[in-house]
Amino acid sequence: MTKKRRRPAPKRPGHSPARHTPARPGPRRPSAAAQPAPTAHSLTKETGRSTKLFDPLEPQGLVATYWLDTAAWEGPNDLSVRFFGNRADGGVGAPPERFEVYEDVDSIKPGTGRIAVTSRISGITGGVWNVTATPVPRNDSDPRRRAAALSGCLPQRASVHTRFHALAQGPGVHAWSWPVLLGLGAVLAILVQALFLTRQGIDPAVPVWLTVLANAVGGVCARLWSLALNRQPLSGFFKTGACIQGFLAGALATIIVGSLVVGLPTGRILDATAVGLFFGMTLGRTGCFFSGCCYGRPTASRWGLWSSDRRVGRLRYPVQLYEAFLSLLIGLGTLAVTLAGPPSIPGLVFVGSIMVYTLGRQLLFPLRVESRTRRGRTLTIVVCTLILGADIMLAVLS
Repeated sequence: MTKKRRRPAPKRPGHSPARHTPARPGPRRPSAAAQPAPTAHSLTKETGRSTKLFDPLEPQGLVATYWLDTAAWEGPNDLSVRFFGNRADGGVGAPPERFEVYEDVDSIKPGTGRIAVTSRISGITGGVWNVTATPVPRNDSDPRRRAAALSGCLPQRASVHTRFHALAQGPGVHAWSWPVLLGLGAVLAILVQALFLTRQGIDPAVPVWLTVLANAVGGVCARLWSLALNRQPLSGFFKTGACIQGFLAGALATIIVGSLVVGLPTGRILDATAVGLFFGMTLGRTGCFFSGCCYGRPTASRWGLWSSDRRVGRLRYPVQLYEAFLSLLIGLGTLAVTLAGPPSIPGLVFVGSIMVYTLGRQLLFPLRVESRTRRGRTLTIVVCTLILGADIMLAVLS
């Protein structure tokens, strides 16, 4: 569940270099902002439900969105939106405070619905800011052509109130959905595991605590995997995303080692874990869709849904929901096999379900923005197919 970081916007002809002079220095970040603009010239500001308990917290931030309508789009395929803001409620004689940030938008095609381009600014003085968003063409040095290409895109303006930065999110982004649904999924997985262990005559007390520990270790490994995948330093541990591969590797290793140490039947525990694991992942992947991570590529297909990557909201392949549905199907299939009776060789159910999930993920990767190399996916598909075939043969012959 890796989360993408914004690349810095390049200098553009005819514009001064980006300036950001907040009262308290802080990083400039993009992300997401609010609801449809009431008029063609009104910049959308973050208007989520205010929580007075958290709004005064630091760091303060603001978020604003520029809306593009592609119904009759005749502009360039790629452009940027320049967000310029200055503090409106500064005291008399106070030094001017302002920021200037560019957000890039790629692959704009006619008739693909409304596109929300959002900038999310952190580390600024709390209060009211006047923000203006203006579309700026990219990759064209001729000012006349740049002006003609965006003649129908007018600047949008708004007065924006700051709030606690973590809660300032944009359209299509519900930041709390992922931790909430992930937590519910973990609880569901543990409950289902306990039920199946009890059904097999195994006391669930120790395995359940072992699974809780495995979840904690898996969470750490998921972030470490993300750091390694994106070649980031350990200092970014709390800022990086989380990869499901790292979670599964860390959690699985913890359960295997822990069960061997305490003398529990490892294979039986893994088989009892499989059903709840995939039901829990169904909830977790749904949370990814609503929180704007692990997002899919833009599309004009009828299979697309409007969603956000926390910076640009548009029609995309809802690959998170595809993976949630895959997890649900695997969970139901594993449930049917487990209810039919435990296999004679413990661990076959767990291994088979993991291989099916890994195969499905490889088929879905091309629909994601952060895809994997074709060679790596091909190798993974071949290996998983061989292991799955051997797993099925052992189950049939045993």
